[in-house]
Amino acid sequence: MFTHAAIATLNNLEMQVYHYVIKNRDAVMYMTIRELADAAEVSTTTVLRFCRKLHCEGYSEFRVRFKLYLEQNEPQQPDFGASEIISFFKSVNNDEFDKLLDRAVDIILSSERIIFVGAGTSGALAKYGARFFSNVGKFSNHIDDPYFPVTNDMAKNALAIVLSVSGETEEILRFASQFSLHHCKVLTITSHEQSRLAKLADFNLSWHVSQTRIGGVYDITTQVPVIYILEALGRKLAKKVP
Repeated sequence: MFTHAAIATLNNLEMQVYHYVIKNRDAVMYMTIRELADAAEVSTTTVLRFCRKLHCEGYSEFRVRFKLYLEQNEPQQPDFGASEIISFFKSVNNDEFDKLLDRAVDIILSSERIIFVGAGTSGALAKYGARFFSNVGKFSNHIDDPYFPVTNDMAKNALAIVLSVSGETEEILRFASQFSLHHCKVLTITSHEQSRLAKLADFNLSWHVSQTRIGGVYDITTQVPVIYILEALGRKLAKKVP
């Protein structure tokens, strides 16, 4: 039901509905469309668009299909946050997402050098990605300083793999733009296709998990999907690197 293709069509407001539904699946079963709209802080029209993008004629059909989906696919979720992660794995466990990974691998193989870019937690994952790719035979570097100077020599025949949860961090956007200006391909891994960073990229992989912050400042969003994508790309690379 919640395939990667369907989720990718959702706009920001519809994503609010999706994240609310995933986090409150038991309660949603008994909500009216107005109650869901109020809880997700959107309009009933947005909820209806959300339903139709999941191939439901209306809210009533969505509730029926959602109930069947839970009965057939969803185990009990005792741990906080597990439902979002399991939903992510279900959304990418298909041929469509596998083909997206294959396209990304082709871009990586056609590039002479790989530069992973990120700041904060994404910076730590950029370092991990560079090491993982190097382990499978595709030597890579990482940059976790968004003010690092980008030069023509650095960008020549290179691919910048930029990691960002929101895809809206100004420093990372500026940094990614510098790579583009120096004719360096940019592949992004973000939480959603609608972010400015994703739209700036030559190619984007998204993972559709809502951002979580403490005090509105400290990001504690799960990074499990990012690690999965990096390792999936790395394993595919391992089969093709000479």
